Amino acid sequence: MIENPATCNKIFNCAGKTLDLSTPAVMGILNITDDSFFDGGSYVTTDAQLRQAEKMVGDGASIIDIGAVSTRPGIKVSSEEEEKKRLIPALKSLISHFPDVIFSIDTFRTEIASATFNEGAGMINDIYGGTYDSGMIPFVVSRNLPYILMHMQGTPENMQAHPVYNNVIEDIMNFFREQLKKFPENFHQVILDPGFGFGKTVEHNYTILAGLNRFQELGYPVLSALSRKTMINKVLGTTPAEALNGTTVLNTISLLKGASLLRVHDVREAMDAVRLVAMLNN
Repeated sequence: MIENPATCNKIFNCAGKTLDLSTPAVMGILNITDDSFFDGGSYVTTDAQLRQAEKMVGDGASIIDIGAVSTRPGIKVSSEEEEKKRLIPALKSLISHFPDVIFSIDTFRTEIASATFNEGAGMINDIYGGTYDSGMIPFVVSRNLPYILMHMQGTPENMQAHPVYNNVIEDIMNFFREQLKKFPENFHQVILDPGFGFGKTVEHNYTILAGLNRFQELGYPVLSALSRKTMINKVLGTTPAEALNGTTVLNTISLLKGASLLRVHDVREAMDAVRLVAMLNN
């Protein structure tokens, strides 16, 4: 396990396509479910998926993250059969229209990861960080597939019931350390996601954001996924539909705290933040 930021891998091989995180990049969210917290039902048809993917790529997304299972708080998670039924046709269509784009798959099931890899997916985004399916980490290692290792306390159904930590940053750091031990020492295709909103109170989320740079100590790039989340709306009194400005503010803070990848619904605005923050370092 690497714990030296100087050796942090920033170039990722995504099934033959290169993702360069030496400067921050943006991952566009494409939820193809009908029950996601913000855009559920907006992209359930092929035409809608293609239009949104085209817009996100045009706006500057380096990756599109496809989710076929809603994991919003309190939800009963869809079955593997339903996930595959939604995901495979959508992925085939998207890859055929956008062959040069990196597609990440938001899944915690090894069978889904394998099926989508066979169709050309280039990254796996696992909200359970390898704790749901013991085959997930060995699978991504065997395929040399970039892996987003996220922290979550509990499950989507119960994660917001009563999240408690001794020290939220240290507890997440320790979770990452334990999970990273499961990877071979020569496997560096990992991105860390502290999991804003997944088993955290509003106060926990802002503590994590204030200390986001700490996670870089583990020697891996850090993803920040704050887009339109409750941590914005509870403070500002907004709805997810009204939370774009708040999202941009927190994305900017994330970049200043060292985030290498922003996962967002609104790519153009996130890219604006990336470009403006970059000017501080010129």
